Amino acid sequence: MRVTDSLMSQSFLRNLSTNTKNLQKYQEQLSSLKEVNRPSDDPLRVSKILDLNNTIVQNDQYKTTINDAIQWTNVQDSALSSATKSLQRIKTLIQSSANDTMSHSDRQANKAEIASEIHGVVDALNTNFGGRYVFAGMNTTEAPFKVETDDAGEIVGISYHDGKDDSTANGNLSREIAPGVSIELNTDGRVFMNEQGTADSPDNLGSFFKDVMQALDTDDTEKLSGLLDRADQVIENVVSSRAKTGAIFNRLEATLERNDSEKLNLKSMLAENQDIDLAEKYMQFTMEKTAYQASLAMGSQILQTNILDYL
Repeated sequence: MRVTDSLMSQSFLRNLSTNTKNLQKYQEQLSSLKEVNRPSDDPLRVSKILDLNNTIVQNDQYKTTINDAIQWTNVQDSALSSATKSLQRIKTLIQSSANDTMSHSDRQANKAEIASEIHGVVDALNTNFGGRYVFAGMNTTEAPFKVETDDAGEIVGISYHDGKDDSTANGNLSREIAPGVSIELNTDGRVFMNEQGTADSPDNLGSFFKDVMQALDTDDTEKLSGLLDRADQVIENVVSSRAKTGAIFNRLEATLERNDSEKLNLKSMLAENQDIDLAEKYMQFTMEKTAYQASLAMGSQILQTNILDYL
């Protein structure tokens, strides 16, 4: 094979172009600190990076939902704690009023305090978090509990309204906290009016308060004594709901830890696929720069020959 000046020039230009591309590649990687800067660099790697970025965004969205749910359960726990204290005070006043030695005026004084505590219970169960009522079921924009009074302004119980026509449907709000994983928040306030939605259950707050007020008006000490057991049931119902809320909180806390751990793993995987090894890339860049400069030096020797050299 005859080696001509033209062949040598073409070979030089081809090698110089390759060295220039390699030098530009490493220079761009060092400038951006990214392994790939466009899909054409490595389509498979770019696809994996995009998937990881989307997963990280989704992970952040789940974390926001989890944190919101944790705050929600904290507010619920505080509200139930306040309601429990009011109910315990009501029980103490009922026990005091059941004493036969107490006068009618004394019972009326207890009745006034019980009425105040009833309002306290309703206020606690109507707790609002970020514009949403935490025990309002699906209808979180309207206060679910209301103190019912007669024409004389006397308390005759409390009522619950969540805007649902179907009293048997689940009124708990559901939150997706991980792919394919949802959790129900304890938001159905009907549990305090008993699960069946009827007014004659012993743990129904509405009927319990109504019976207490009536017994105080009529000085019915026997009925007041019987209401002590119902007071225990009402308190137990609220405490049970608080325990359920606590269990939900614990699950959310565990989910949040897994969410944070998953994000660290995703970030690590993204770094492995996207970020460069700075020391390694700089070494490669230096080698390519040396090769490029050598090509230029050799080219200047090859291309400088012209017809004048033969004259």
